[in-house]
Amino acid sequence: MRLKIPQFLVTLMIVGALMLGGCSTQQVASNSSPTSTATEASTNSTAETTTHTANTASTEATSVSENISESIPGMKDLPRLEGKATVVMTVKGSPITIEVDGTNAPITAGNFVDLVQKGVYDGLVFHRVVRQPQPFVVQGGDPQSKDPKVPANRLGTGSFTDPKTGKIRYIPLEIKPKGAEQPIYSKTLEAAGVTQPPVLQHKQGAVAMARSQMPDSASSQFYFALADLGFLDGSYAVFGNVTNGFDVVNKIQQGDRIDSAKVTQGAENLKNAG
Repeated sequence: MRLKIPQFLVTLMIVGALMLGGCSTQQVASNSSPTSTATEASTNSTAETTTHTANTASTEATSVSENISESIPGMKDLPRLEGKATVVMTVKGSPITIEVDGTNAPITAGNFVDLVQKGVYDGLVFHRVVRQPQPFVVQGGDPQSKDPKVPANRLGTGSFTDPKTGKIRYIPLEIKPKGAEQPIYSKTLEAAGVTQPPVLQHKQGAVAMARSQMPDSASSQFYFALADLGFLDGSYAVFGNVTNGFDVVNKIQQGDRIDSAKVTQGAENLKNAG
């Protein structure tokens, strides 16, 4: 006789395991403490209890967007994707096609496309693959992983350093609720008191940014959702989805490298490229 474990218990087991075992700076669904730096933004993550309608969400999102430069210096200069783009990522000789959505996540999508064009992801390792007790994520994008001399226990702590400035490029948490005209920045939807679900959700094949506990700590690390992960919606920034080659994603093992990543369509939609 097989013992059936309720779905919610399986989810709690996954998140709990990540909270206990996570030691990297940027992870999804991790409660690990990030390395403190002067450039990391702080936030009050206490959830507000106010209930908002879609119209209220739209108003708040616009307000946060207009004032974002106060908390994130240089945000207006970050790459933006106005519209959509297509990225083809090759792993072990097989292509993965990603539709990148700058319409609903302009800064997050723009950052990713800009890094692809710079060749940042070429040769990087998928350092984190979680499939047990149920399919979860495949995570990569740590620039340190290009160097085979970097210890495995350091992978997941790296970010993209802009060679022009010598500074790490962080991007704000960016989530657009349904019914809103603009995304909300620097807050989870719960912390912003927004009850509307996000436009871009953690469906199987979603592509999103990994980050530390600090909302504005995402840089270059990203992950593929191996299953529907609704419990992450509103907390992590989804910016695209796999449209072809999900079978390739399903075969990725920890330690596999990205052969190459290329923008095949929509490169002209990238603005403020670094």
